[in-house]
Amino acid sequence: MSRKAPFLLLCVLILIGALLGCQTKNEVGKLNVYAGMYPDHAIKAMEQFQRETGIQVNFIRMSNGDILDHLQNEADDPVASVWYGGPADVFAQAQKEGLLHPYISPNASFIPDIYKNENGYWTGIYVGVLSIVANRQWHIERGIDLPSTWTDLLRSEYQNWITLPDPRSSGTGYLTLSLFTQLYGENEGFDFLQLLDQNVSEYTYSGSANGRSVAMGDQAVSIMFAQDAIKLYREGFRDVSVIFPKEETTYEVGAVAIIANSPHLEEAKTFVDWALTKQAQEIGKQVGNYQLLTHKLAQSPEEAIDPASIPVIDYDISQSGSNRKRLLNRWEIEILMNQR
Repeated sequence: MSRKAPFLLLCVLILIGALLGCQTKNEVGKLNVYAGMYPDHAIKAMEQFQRETGIQVNFIRMSNGDILDHLQNEADDPVASVWYGGPADVFAQAQKEGLLHPYISPNASFIPDIYKNENGYWTGIYVGVLSIVANRQWHIERGIDLPSTWTDLLRSEYQNWITLPDPRSSGTGYLTLSLFTQLYGENEGFDFLQLLDQNVSEYTYSGSANGRSVAMGDQAVSIMFAQDAIKLYREGFRDVSVIFPKEETTYEVGAVAIIANSPHLEEAKTFVDWALTKQAQEIGKQVGNYQLLTHKLAQSPEEAIDPASIPVIDYDISQSGSNRKRLLNRWEIEILMNQR
């Protein structure tokens, strides 16, 4: 995909939305879900939920920017009732725009306050730490040390060898943008992003495609969630190195929420109740997903990274969500339109 813009496949998305609407729009005991997590995780979760509740589920996997676009376009007549997975920053923007329905599940009592919205607009189901991901062999062949700081990504040796997720379509990409504005201050953060852009060969549509490019050696470095890089390593890409920079990083709170004006409100509440159980949260590790789980009694994968174990900023999800539209507009003007 071109680094200039992630052209949306509008016809495909409209068709999928229409199909979902035709299948379950007004039928009791059925549910449409927009999933912002890995497809293998979503499929396993939907199968398990359907078995346990008898509610028939149809879902579509999309990047979180696309999910937000759908919610905005469908605000008065939504197709789906649940948003499942993806960084809470994007959920916070949806909340600000009145696109989410507040619901405090009885099972939310098992989720620490730091991982949920106090009014029930979204509730965290997993946590993932943002990291630098590098291809070790690429660095060995060139005699270059692996990066250990964010500023190492500005090295001239990385020109056209860094790939990043596009913050407009990718929740990972937006979290990266928001991190630097909170870590350095907004203006200084954009100064850093402009310098980093000189080394970027591509902004990918999703937050996982960039990692696979690094894993295969097509790119040297990216920024992605540590659990996604670990997943690649477990799949056999042994040159993948996960690095937590010496400066502070941040983490996502992957969330679940009910969509405003939900056509299946009771089924949606049932889904949220289920998603906040210990058993539901532990499904991900069955298919090789390594997030830290938010349920107090859930057993996280051994590979999961606890944000408390590394330096992280005091990240403000609400601020990130409230400023998302403005920051993305600024990113388009100062980064994408900046001529090299």
